[in-house]
Amino acid sequence: MNQQTLILIKPDGLKKSLTGNVLTRLSETKLDIVATKIVKVSRKLAEEHYSALRDKPFYEELIKYIMGDYHKHKVMAMVYYGESAIDKVREICGATNPEEADPVSIRGAYGRITTKGVYENVIHASRNSEEAEREIKLWFEPDEIIVDIYPTGILELKSVKKRIWA
Repeated sequence: MNQQTLILIKPDGLKKSLTGNVLTRLSETKLDIVATKIVKVSRKLAEEHYSALRDKPFYEELIKYIMGDYHKHKVMAMVYYGESAIDKVREICGATNPEEADPVSIRGAYGRITTKGVYENVIHASRNSEEAEREIKLWFEPDEIIVDIYPTGILELKSVKKRIWA
């Protein structure tokens, strides 16, 4: 069954120049990249992304981490699409806790736990199809994805201000 999943190369992965290594590992899945962009993560986006962890003691550190307060202020966001995408990507990523991740997985090879207890695990991958849909819709607009993965509608907007090239 074809699925889609959100993948984020987090600020620590970008600071350590691991993008090529991570993409090489992800290519082993034989999935298609159907969207990608570099994002400066706002506090609002970070809070919405990690809304399920709001009550955790490490929540504020996690928000600062994904916003790039400890590394670079950017994230590479991608949507991968294809047969069993979620399971294939999560297997290559490894366990969330880098110390528990298989050493040949992305998190096992490149992740660490800071002295504050934050998992700097280089990559995020959606856990299941419901989470993937919520996250993809949070990080991407329909026109930024080259395949129709979810139903869309048309909204006619008037008086919309948009930044354009001068």
